[in-house]
Amino acid sequence: MTDRATVPRPARGDAFAFPDSLLSAAARSHARACALLVALCLVCFLPGIVSLQPMDRDEPRFAQASKQMLETGDLVDIRFQAEARHKKPVGIYWAQAAVVGAAEALGVPNARTTIGLYRIPSLLGAIGAVLLTYWSALVFLPRRGAVLAAALFGACVVLSAEARLAKTDALLCACAVATFGGLARAWLRRDRAEGHRVEGPLDTATVLTFWLGLALGILIKGPMVPLFCGLPALILSLRWRSGRWLGALRPGLGLPLTLLIVAPWFAAITWKSGGAFYGEAVGHDMLSKVQGGSEKHFAPPGAYLVAFFGTFWPGAAFAALSAPFAWGYRREPAIAFLLAWIVPTWILFEIVPTKLPHYVLPLMPAIAILTVRALAAGALHPERRGARLTAGLVVLIPVGLTLGLSAFAFAYDRTLPWAGLPLLLGASAVAALAWRAFARGLPERALGLGVLASMLLSPAVFGLTQPVMAALKVSPRLAAIRDALPCPHPRVASLGYREPSFVFLIGTDLAMLGTGTEAADFLKGDGSLRGDACRLVYVEGRFASEFDAAVKAAGLAPNRVGTVSGFNINGGRRVDLSAYAATP
Repeated sequence: MTDRATVPRPARGDAFAFPDSLLSAAARSHARACALLVALCLVCFLPGIVSLQPMDRDEPRFAQASKQMLETGDLVDIRFQAEARHKKPVGIYWAQAAVVGAAEALGVPNARTTIGLYRIPSLLGAIGAVLLTYWSALVFLPRRGAVLAAALFGACVVLSAEARLAKTDALLCACAVATFGGLARAWLRRDRAEGHRVEGPLDTATVLTFWLGLALGILIKGPMVPLFCGLPALILSLRWRSGRWLGALRPGLGLPLTLLIVAPWFAAITWKSGGAFYGEAVGHDMLSKVQGGSEKHFAPPGAYLVAFFGTFWPGAAFAALSAPFAWGYRREPAIAFLLAWIVPTWILFEIVPTKLPHYVLPLMPAIAILTVRALAAGALHPERRGARLTAGLVVLIPVGLTLGLSAFAFAYDRTLPWAGLPLLLGASAVAALAWRAFARGLPERALGLGVLASMLLSPAVFGLTQPVMAALKVSPRLAAIRDALPCPHPRVASLGYREPSFVFLIGTDLAMLGTGTEAADFLKGDGSLRGDACRLVYVEGRFASEFDAAVKAAGLAPNRVGTVSGFNINGGRRVDLSAYAATP
């Protein structure tokens, strides 16, 4: 394979030459390649990382549990308010608590309720995943192709989303890709193109990268990284009737190192919870996802394949065109490894009833590498039947988001996202240019233009459009009512609205009420409001009549201090809330 894809070079002044020139510049050295990829990541991941509200429900659950670690000083047990949160190991909570604790030490105001700080580990994890994809791709591709594969992964929609959410998946992906690169190097040593068998272990840096990725992945999400790397290792060993190639990873060094990293916390949580952590994490959280659609996330087999055309945009259409190439060369060692990483785990996730788009995220670096391998082999050709039509799917996501966000903003906020529209339209136009480049027989430039379209779309959606969509920011607007009260530390309760983002913004002691009578009793308290003390209760619209009857029966006349209407992302419905205060 040469250092360039087998496509014609555009003439000087060609409108499609810009991605080609950028790739050429990046391919001159590893430092330039990494600098370009980090710049791409910052453009795609940074916009909105501070202004985006806590996204219910998983993100604020993680952030609140990390916040409670700082509040209590307990770095072993994981809790959301008074409830034990024994679903995932401790890795992400330690990372978030470390960042927020450092921010507090540096004097950052309101650090514990600034969601952007809790997202920094995810941002770093996503950048790390892209750089590790480049490192992994160098086993399969020359430098230019490795840069393109990593850029294609860095530009994909699902990674862009996970990079700005304070939960496990971006860091988990980085750990999985670290094991992917190490495992690939061990596999491809066994049979080089010249046909000479390569004996002996890998270099120490590669071995440590593999085992550290495995160990940290276990601390972040338990068995998932072992699954991602173990299943392809098993498939390849069975297919070629030997597992001796795994010895290159030096398990005599790696297994004790892994045990040294993961054992202390697992021993501590076993002692502290009396074994309840494993009952909840394995017996409830994991098995409920395997046996049924946990937390209303059921989808039938094939759902990931359908969603793939959105989650892996802008590369999905071109990845689909790579499938015949992958099948035709499935016996080639490099392609066999990529397919072993992708296909068995993908099928497993399709079988499991509980489905979320980010579950297959660690498979996408291999898909990006496979796509560029197909490109380099000349397999992405517009003359193939249906190729132009398939490549045209690259235009659907930016056009769909432009129309969808505009319709939502008008329906809920009676406005249009004027600030983001120029970039939204620009992303749509560049995506159309990507399709045109492919139709002209320039597939490498088409991929490059697709990446450029993503670099326009991410700032448009997250940086310019979502900050002005007030309907999405229900919990922050409710918290602003609390902050405007004339007392510094009111007692707060909620009737009906129970989103974790609200707990994160209001505080761990937020009381969750079940009836209008409980809300009236909360406002009444012990009748001893004095000084600057006050009470505040939020009432969702479906409890309004019950609450009104209860306060009348109690002889109360609470002051309504604010109302909020908006769209609850988690429930997928409109919500209306009123805030009532009892002040001295």
